Amino acid sequence: MKRLWTPAWIARHVAMVVLVTSFLGLGWWQVSRAAAGNAISWGYAVEWPIFAGFVVFVWWREVRHTVREGPAADADRGTNPQATAAGEPSTVAPAGARTGQGGTDEVRPRTAIRRPVRVTRVAVDDGGDDADLAAYNRYLSWLNANPGAKPGDYPG
Repeated sequence: MKRLWTPAWIARHVAMVVLVTSFLGLGWWQVSRAAAGNAISWGYAVEWPIFAGFVVFVWWREVRHTVREGPAADADRGTNPQATAAGEPSTVAPAGARTGQGGTDEVRPRTAIRRPVRVTRVAVDDGGDDADLAAYNRYLSWLNANPGAKPGDYPG
């Protein structure tokens, strides 16, 4: 539960309380306006508590996600809580490595390795059979060679 008391989480808790309080206050304000005769305020009086409920829903979902993450999140960040507690340097097994502790054989997910995409240009056949298709291909290749040109500048 210490993960929920970091400075970032304290800011999230405070933001949730401020937003929910503000939204419920705005809802009460709309109820008082509606009671005074402003009929459209009834819709807003219902809308503001729904917004407050949504804020609580998102906050609760994030809290559950953080609590369920457990020590695996620390291992992904490169820290080993048991090793650092004992004063040893923290080590993380390579991605995809099998760690067998206590008879279990867990597989850690591999991180994606992104490789550059290489695009090669291939010569396009003019179509030979169809004169209109060949003219259109010449037009497209001219547009590609002159990126700032307008279609009206085409010499053909």
